[in-house]
Amino acid sequence: MRLEPPRNSTAAGAPPLIVHIIDQLDVGGLENGLVNLINHMPPGRYRHAIVCLKNATAFRQRLSAPGVDVVSLDKREGKDPLHYLRLYRLLRQLRPSLVHTRNLGCIEAQLLATIAGVRLRVHGEHGRDINDLHGNNRKYRLLRKLMRPLIQHFIAVSVDLGQWLVQAIGAPPASISHIGNGVDSAKFHPRLGPPAVAGPPGFLRHGAYVIGSVGRMAAVKDQLTLVRAFLLLLEQLDPRQRAHLRLMIIGDGPCRQPCLALLAQAGVQHQAWLPGARDDVAQLLRAMDVFALPSLAEGSSNTILEAMATGLPVVATQVGGNAELVRPGRSGALVPPASPELLAAALLDYYRAPELGAQHGACGRRLVLAEHSLAAMAGAYLAVYDRLTGAEAPSPLPTYP
Repeated sequence: MRLEPPRNSTAAGAPPLIVHIIDQLDVGGLENGLVNLINHMPPGRYRHAIVCLKNATAFRQRLSAPGVDVVSLDKREGKDPLHYLRLYRLLRQLRPSLVHTRNLGCIEAQLLATIAGVRLRVHGEHGRDINDLHGNNRKYRLLRKLMRPLIQHFIAVSVDLGQWLVQAIGAPPASISHIGNGVDSAKFHPRLGPPAVAGPPGFLRHGAYVIGSVGRMAAVKDQLTLVRAFLLLLEQLDPRQRAHLRLMIIGDGPCRQPCLALLAQAGVQHQAWLPGARDDVAQLLRAMDVFALPSLAEGSSNTILEAMATGLPVVATQVGGNAELVRPGRSGALVPPASPELLAAALLDYYRAPELGAQHGACGRRLVLAEHSLAAMAGAYLAVYDRLTGAEAPSPLPTYP
């Protein structure tokens, strides 16, 4: 870890510095949202530094805003008490105006920021993990309650998370803003011609119908349920229809190999493409006909928004913030989690009525343009930062109802 002050350190007349503390800068919805936020903040209003408790991967190259320092503390897995000292020393040297932590794994940094003399402290909740899907873990709740008095403002990416902060953690409603994720609707746009080229030769044969998904292949995303739904769907189709069906899952993680094994066991691996993480997600979305998200828990899904911006109907599980994004009967369908039968039934409806998929996809695109632009997201965060720092002519703070 570099301990000397980066170029973002305090200087006379410089804009206020915001230090964003995250677990690591890697492929993920939280990280994508942070990069989008920094890239779309008005230049010159604030300086930004990202502090990773673990490390930063090549994902950092997606930062296009100038002058953003990324510092890795190289925290070891498990208990690593020395990382607290490294973080304290770094905050003392950077002297930020505001620290913004995200999710449970970083909330202890609120205490370090307080001890280091950082006056303004914000915490964001972006979703829960597989170890605490419903936020009922007593130890985790206690930790959040202990940190609560140190936090001036909370940001929840979904109404569901905002309500939970009030009811379970005791956060004052006036101290919570609901700020949903935004999406780049110019990058993620509907198909303008033939389907994008994707997969090995022959994968997208003429007339192929592609069920797609994008996300970390971790247990909480439950892609195994999507694979099982795909296999059930194949069983319900006649041989001619079955030959046209395709499955595309973009992403990497520990669940990728089990998914591949299940497809191979069923003898349909040639009808599926699971290439791992990709940098051409926008193009690959344009090769899909319907988007599926089988997660067991979600905050506010970036991939749902990207699929909607692409003009795809979305079939998602009714968890977390998904119901705030997908309008059943208008832009997609919601199904219970861990239910391959109901997921397969919803996908079959779109397969049998492609005109319905086109209508719902167009509606989803309109919803994204109206409610989930990157400019709106950046403006909402800017309003929070302005209000806390006392910047001139602050925007109205979007408080949680």
